[in-house]
Amino acid sequence: MDAPKGPIFQPLYQQIRDLLLERITSGEWSPGTYIPSEAALAASYNVSVGTLRKALNELVEENVVIRQQGKGTSVATHDADRALFRFFNLRRHDGERALPMSLMLSRSVRKATAEEARDLGIPAGAKVIHIRRIRELDREPVMLESITLDAARFAGLDKQPEVLPNTLYQLYQQRFGMTVAHADETIIAICAGKREVELLGVKDGEPLLQVRRIARDYQGVAIERRISAVHTRNYGYFHQI
Repeated sequence: MDAPKGPIFQPLYQQIRDLLLERITSGEWSPGTYIPSEAALAASYNVSVGTLRKALNELVEENVVIRQQGKGTSVATHDADRALFRFFNLRRHDGERALPMSLMLSRSVRKATAEEARDLGIPAGAKVIHIRRIRELDREPVMLESITLDAARFAGLDKQPEVLPNTLYQLYQQRFGMTVAHADETIIAICAGKREVELLGVKDGEPLLQVRRIARDYQGVAIERRISAVHTRNYGYFHQI
Protein backbone atom coordinates (compact mmCIF):
# COMPACT_ATOMS: atom_id res chain seq x y z
CA MET A 1 0.00 0.00 0.00
CA ASP A 2 1.31 3.42 -0.91
CA ALA A 3 2.05 5.72 1.99
CA PRO A 4 -0.39 8.66 2.30
CA LYS A 5 0.86 11.78 0.64
CA GLY A 6 1.59 14.77 2.83
CA PRO A 7 0.99 18.42 1.96
CA ILE A 8 3.06 19.80 -0.88
CA PHE A 9 5.53 22.42 0.29
CA GLN A 10 5.66 25.67 -1.66
CA PRO A 11 8.47 28.18 -1.28
CA LEU A 12 7.29 31.51 0.12
CA TYR A 13 7.82 33.40 -3.14
CA GLN A 14 5.55 30.92 -4.97
CA GLN A 15 2.87 31.40 -2.35
CA ILE A 16 3.10 35.15 -2.91
CA ARG A 17 3.02 34.60 -6.67
CA ASP A 18 -0.23 32.63 -6.31
CA LEU A 19 -1.77 35.34 -4.14
CA LEU A 20 -0.87 38.02 -6.68
CA LEU A 21 -2.30 35.91 -9.51
CA GLU A 22 -5.55 35.48 -7.58
CA ARG A 23 -5.94 39.25 -7.38
CA ILE A 24 -5.37 39.53 -11.14
CA THR A 25 -7.78 36.74 -12.10
CA SER A 26 -10.44 38.12 -9.77
CA GLY A 27 -10.36 41.40 -11.68
CA GLU A 28 -9.02 43.47 -8.79
CA TRP A 29 -6.16 44.47 -11.10
CA SER A 30 -7.52 44.53 -14.63
CA PRO A 31 -5.42 44.31 -17.83
CA GLY A 32 -3.43 47.47 -18.45
CA THR A 33 -3.55 48.72 -14.85
CA TYR A 34 -0.47 49.25 -12.70
CA ILE A 35 -0.18 47.18 -9.54
CA PRO A 36 1.22 48.65 -6.28
CA SER A 37 4.97 49.06 -5.94
CA GLU A 38 7.17 46.18 -4.85
CA ALA A 39 7.80 47.88 -1.50
CA ALA A 40 4.08 48.38 -0.86
CA LEU A 41 3.22 44.81 -1.81
CA ALA A 42 6.07 43.39 0.28
CA ALA A 43 4.83 45.34 3.29
CA SER A 44 1.23 44.22 2.76
CA TYR A 45 2.28 40.55 2.70
CA ASN A 46 4.90 41.00 5.42
CA VAL A 47 7.71 39.60 3.25
CA SER A 48 11.01 41.00 2.04
CA VAL A 49 11.21 43.00 -1.16
CA GLY A 50 13.50 40.27 -2.53
CA THR A 51 10.83 37.62 -1.99
CA LEU A 52 8.17 39.82 -3.55
CA ARG A 53 10.41 40.58 -6.54
CA LYS A 54 11.06 36.86 -7.08
CA ALA A 55 7.29 36.25 -7.16
CA LEU A 56 6.84 39.04 -9.69
CA ASN A 57 9.70 37.67 -11.80
CA GLU A 58 7.72 34.46 -12.26
CA LEU A 59 4.65 36.41 -13.38
CA VAL A 60 6.80 38.38 -15.81
CA GLU A 61 8.19 35.14 -17.30
CA GLU A 62 4.64 33.83 -17.62
CA ASN A 63 3.59 37.01 -19.49
CA VAL A 64 1.05 37.86 -16.78
CA VAL A 65 2.60 41.21 -15.89
CA ILE A 66 4.98 43.59 -17.67
CA ARG A 67 7.70 45.73 -16.08
CA GLN A 68 8.00 49.17 -17.64
CA GLN A 69 11.14 51.13 -16.89
CA GLY A 70 10.39 54.21 -14.82
CA LYS A 71 6.66 53.44 -14.62
CA GLY A 72 6.23 50.25 -12.62
CA THR A 73 4.58 46.89 -13.24
CA SER A 74 1.29 46.52 -15.11
CA VAL A 75 -1.02 43.62 -15.87
CA ALA A 76 -0.39 42.43 -19.42
CA THR A 77 -2.88 43.30 -22.12
CA HIS A 78 -3.49 41.62 -25.46
CA ASP A 79 -2.85 44.59 -27.69
CA ALA A 80 -2.87 43.66 -31.35
CA ASP A 81 0.90 43.23 -31.80
CA ARG A 82 1.52 41.47 -28.49
CA ALA A 83 -1.26 38.93 -29.00
CA LEU A 84 -0.38 38.37 -32.62
CA PHE A 85 3.33 37.77 -32.31
CA ARG A 86 3.14 35.75 -29.11
CA PHE A 87 0.64 33.20 -30.44
CA PHE A 88 1.15 33.28 -34.20
CA ASN A 89 4.12 31.02 -34.90
CA LEU A 90 4.52 30.90 -38.68
CA ARG A 91 7.66 32.38 -40.19
CA ARG A 92 9.21 32.51 -43.61
CA HIS A 93 11.93 29.96 -44.20
CA ASP A 94 14.49 32.77 -44.00
CA GLY A 95 13.33 33.43 -40.42
CA GLU A 96 11.47 36.67 -41.12
CA ARG A 97 8.01 37.17 -39.68
CA ALA A 98 5.11 38.28 -41.84
CA LEU A 99 1.91 39.99 -40.74
CA PRO A 100 -1.05 37.64 -41.19
CA MET A 101 -4.41 38.89 -42.42
CA SER A 102 -7.71 37.12 -41.82
CA LEU A 103 -10.65 36.31 -44.09
CA MET A 104 -13.72 34.99 -42.27
CA LEU A 105 -15.61 32.27 -44.09
CA SER A 106 -18.45 31.59 -41.65
CA ARG A 107 -19.70 32.17 -38.11
CA SER A 108 -22.54 30.12 -36.64
CA VAL A 109 -24.04 28.61 -33.48
CA ARG A 110 -24.58 24.86 -33.17
CA LYS A 111 -24.36 22.01 -30.69
CA ALA A 112 -20.89 20.96 -29.58
CA THR A 113 -19.52 17.66 -30.75
CA ALA A 114 -18.35 15.25 -28.06
CA GLU A 115 -14.72 16.18 -28.77
CA GLU A 116 -15.42 19.91 -28.65
CA ALA A 117 -17.32 19.57 -25.37
CA ARG A 118 -14.45 17.61 -23.85
CA ASP A 119 -11.80 20.07 -24.96
CA LEU A 120 -13.76 23.11 -23.76
CA GLY A 121 -14.95 21.49 -20.53
CA ILE A 122 -18.64 22.04 -21.28
CA PRO A 123 -21.62 19.64 -21.20
CA ALA A 124 -22.16 17.41 -24.21
CA GLY A 125 -24.53 19.06 -26.66
CA ALA A 126 -24.02 22.57 -25.23
CA LYS A 127 -24.19 25.43 -27.71
CA VAL A 128 -20.93 26.60 -29.26
CA ILE A 129 -19.95 29.37 -31.63
CA HIS A 130 -18.04 28.04 -34.62
CA ILE A 131 -15.82 30.32 -36.70
CA ARG A 132 -14.02 29.34 -39.89
CA ARG A 133 -11.45 31.65 -41.42
CA ILE A 134 -8.38 31.78 -43.64
CA ARG A 135 -5.11 33.41 -42.60
CA GLU A 136 -3.03 34.92 -45.37
CA LEU A 137 0.67 35.76 -45.42
CA ASP A 138 2.02 37.99 -48.18
CA ARG A 139 -1.44 37.72 -49.79
CA GLU A 140 -1.13 33.95 -49.96
CA PRO A 141 -3.60 31.71 -48.07
CA VAL A 142 -1.52 29.51 -45.77
CA MET A 143 -3.79 28.54 -42.88
CA LEU A 144 -7.36 27.31 -42.60
CA GLU A 145 -8.71 27.75 -39.06
CA SER A 146 -11.66 26.15 -37.30
CA ILE A 147 -12.37 27.95 -34.00
CA THR A 148 -14.87 26.78 -31.38
CA LEU A 149 -16.05 28.80 -28.37
CA ASP A 150 -18.50 28.17 -25.54
CA ALA A 151 -21.58 30.17 -26.60
CA ALA A 152 -22.55 30.77 -22.96
CA ARG A 153 -19.25 32.52 -22.23
CA PHE A 154 -19.24 34.49 -25.50
CA ALA A 155 -22.89 35.51 -25.55
CA GLY A 156 -23.67 37.74 -28.50
CA LEU A 157 -20.47 37.15 -30.43
CA ASP A 158 -22.42 35.30 -33.14
CA LYS A 159 -24.69 38.34 -33.58
CA GLN A 160 -21.97 40.97 -33.90
CA PRO A 161 -22.45 42.52 -37.35
CA GLU A 162 -18.92 43.81 -37.72
CA VAL A 163 -16.01 41.87 -39.12
CA LEU A 164 -14.13 40.05 -36.39
CA PRO A 165 -10.63 41.45 -35.70
CA ASN A 166 -7.47 39.81 -36.89
CA THR A 167 -6.39 39.17 -33.30
CA LEU A 168 -9.29 37.41 -31.57
CA TYR A 169 -7.45 37.16 -28.24
CA GLN A 170 -7.58 40.93 -27.90
CA LEU A 171 -11.36 40.77 -28.47
CA TYR A 172 -11.77 38.02 -25.86
CA GLN A 173 -10.00 40.15 -23.27
CA GLN A 174 -11.52 43.53 -24.02
CA ARG A 175 -15.14 42.54 -24.68
CA PHE A 176 -15.58 39.37 -22.65
CA GLY A 177 -13.03 39.76 -19.86
CA MET A 178 -11.18 36.55 -20.70
CA THR A 179 -7.40 36.59 -21.06
CA VAL A 180 -5.58 33.85 -22.95
CA ALA A 181 -2.56 33.22 -20.74
CA HIS A 182 -1.13 30.16 -22.48
CA ALA A 183 -2.05 27.44 -24.95
CA ASP A 184 -1.56 23.71 -25.31
CA GLU A 185 -0.71 22.63 -28.84
CA THR A 186 -0.42 19.31 -30.64
CA ILE A 187 1.03 19.25 -34.17
CA ILE A 188 0.57 16.31 -36.53
CA ALA A 189 1.06 15.71 -40.26
CA ILE A 190 -2.01 15.38 -42.48
CA CYS A 191 -2.76 15.23 -46.20
CA ALA A 192 -4.73 17.94 -47.96
CA GLY A 193 -8.32 17.06 -48.72
CA LYS A 194 -10.99 18.69 -50.87
CA ARG A 195 -11.53 21.62 -48.51
CA GLU A 196 -7.80 22.47 -48.26
CA VAL A 197 -7.37 22.14 -52.02
CA GLU A 198 -10.21 24.58 -52.60
CA LEU A 199 -9.31 27.15 -49.94
CA LEU A 200 -5.53 26.98 -49.63
CA GLY A 201 -4.67 26.31 -53.26
CA VAL A 202 -2.70 23.16 -52.47
CA LYS A 203 -2.64 19.86 -54.34
CA ASP A 204 -4.82 16.93 -53.36
CA GLY A 205 -2.86 14.83 -50.87
CA GLU A 206 -0.16 17.45 -50.36
CA PRO A 207 1.45 17.23 -46.89
CA LEU A 208 0.15 19.80 -44.39
CA LEU A 209 0.54 20.48 -40.68
CA GLN A 210 -2.47 20.31 -38.41
CA VAL A 211 -2.12 22.44 -35.28
CA ARG A 212 -4.63 21.60 -32.53
CA ARG A 213 -4.66 24.33 -29.87
CA ILE A 214 -6.55 24.72 -26.61
CA ALA A 215 -6.14 28.31 -25.38
CA ARG A 216 -6.46 28.68 -21.59
CA ASP A 217 -6.81 31.42 -19.01
CA TYR A 218 -4.55 32.05 -16.01
CA GLN A 219 -6.21 29.22 -14.08
CA GLY A 220 -5.97 26.69 -16.91
CA VAL A 221 -9.65 26.87 -17.92
CA ALA A 222 -10.18 26.34 -21.65
CA ILE A 223 -11.29 29.47 -23.51
CA GLU A 224 -10.94 28.44 -27.14
CA ARG A 225 -10.46 25.32 -29.26
CA ARG A 226 -8.69 25.97 -32.54
CA ILE A 227 -7.70 23.51 -35.26
CA SER A 228 -5.60 24.84 -38.12
CA ALA A 229 -4.47 23.25 -41.36
CA VAL A 230 -1.20 24.86 -42.47
CA HIS A 231 0.74 24.48 -45.68
CA THR A 232 4.45 25.06 -45.24
CA ARG A 233 5.61 25.52 -48.81
CA ASN A 234 7.07 28.93 -47.96
CA TYR A 235 6.67 29.03 -44.18
CA GLY A 236 7.64 26.99 -41.13
CA TYR A 237 6.17 26.61 -37.67
CA PHE A 238 8.51 28.30 -35.20
CA HIS A 239 8.51 27.69 -31.47
CA GLN A 240 11.18 28.94 -29.10
CA ILE A 241 11.76 26.82 -25.99
